[in-house]
Amino acid sequence: MKFEKIDHLCFAVKSLAQTKKVYEEDFGIVPDYEYEAPSEKVRVARYCIGEVGVEFMEATAPDSEVATFIEEKGEGFFLISYKVDDLDKAMEELKAKSVSLIDSHPRELCGNRYAFVHHPRELNGVLTELLDGEFDVSK
Repeated sequence: MKFEKIDHLCFAVKSLAQTKKVYEEDFGIVPDYEYEAPSEKVRVARYCIGEVGVEFMEATAPDSEVATFIEEKGEGFFLISYKVDDLDKAMEELKAKSVSLIDSHPRELCGNRYAFVHHPRELNGVLTELLDGEFDVSK
């Protein structure tokens, strides 16, 4: 498995509108992309900072992972996503090492295939995602 880069960092927030307002008023930046991911029950604002995406995620349903995270831990750092050269190969390598994966098969969103690996309690409270493909909000 080859890690190519940190693709994006995600932060769970209660109010995406309030977060965007602060970033625009205080830092003078607006999201490069905004989208809703019904499969994940989130609304997202993505800022491209250099080669790394910074995403703020707001739950669209009370049973979403983001809503549960905020209820249990409050707002804050939610996940790190690493781009790998081949997601299928990476997942097979982890399985061969007896790593318990959250996802047994890749999910798809915005042109990326991704999978969550390790439970956050195994990696210092951080949800870890591996992905391949190119981000495209139209997909």
